[in-house]
Amino acid sequence: MRHIISPTDLTLTELDELLNLAEDIIKSPKKYSDACHRKKLATLFYEPSTRTRLSFEAAMLNLGGSILGFSSGDASSASKGESVADTIRVISSYADICAIRHPKEGAPYVASLHSSIPVINAGDGGHNHPTQTFTDLLTIKNLKGRFDNLTVGFCGDLKFGRTVHSLIGALSRYNNIKFVLISPEELQVPSYIKDQVLDPQNIPYEEVKSLESAMPDLDILYMTRVQKERFFNEEDYIRLKDTYILNSRKMSLAKEDMLVLHPLPRVNEIAVEVDDDPRAVYFKQAQFGVYVRMALIILLLREGEGRPIC
Repeated sequence: MRHIISPTDLTLTELDELLNLAEDIIKSPKKYSDACHRKKLATLFYEPSTRTRLSFEAAMLNLGGSILGFSSGDASSASKGESVADTIRVISSYADICAIRHPKEGAPYVASLHSSIPVINAGDGGHNHPTQTFTDLLTIKNLKGRFDNLTVGFCGDLKFGRTVHSLIGALSRYNNIKFVLISPEELQVPSYIKDQVLDPQNIPYEEVKSLESAMPDLDILYMTRVQKERFFNEEDYIRLKDTYILNSRKMSLAKEDMLVLHPLPRVNEIAVEVDDDPRAVYFKQAQFGVYVRMALIILLLREGEGRPIC
């Protein structure tokens, strides 16, 4: 049984297949309107979500399938003490494929060990968010046309930002990638990302505190919010939440073809005035999330039926 727990669970060949299929869905959505007829997707969301949960559900409905699930742990038997392992054993008899979001790192992996249907990690704590990464990659591929030879800046909460961790891991597999890691000292990228991903592959990166100084060199700027729900101390959150605010003045320092991505939700780290800049593609990025999840569901169910993912 094939599961997607990390973005690197797909080989580069498989990732190309996924992104190519997503782009074909963009061009010809009607061709896939019955691709998952009579199939069911279970969305097990132990943590609040708007885009990820609804885009999964929209993806399955667009494919002619149906959905079931819950939108918070309080709405499930987890509130009674049921384990993730027991929940997935039950859900496996109700659905054909499952997307799970959980505040604890590793919970989707635990689910995959006990599941008889494909499990997709829809975000686990501060660890991984593979389908957001696939969405980010589709956005870059569709709008930039390449993954090689890019300087990518990540700005904001790089410590708890699972989308940042996932995308660094995914982009590190391409040629001539450089990362600029923009954050206050308290929110720097965790050491395991440097020790296990960046340093072993000799990928160039620099850690800086100034967004303005980094802007002129970037091909991609990936903004993130400071995540209140990840802080144990509210005073630390209040002190750090407004560290970086992208506005028109700062955008004027950037290349004409730089792209601004954001996994959303936005709080105040991108001023509304930036929305009208053609380089701001975060709402289009959210739209691409439906297409890439449609492609992933198709490929995983295809493999579950004994057909190769590629």
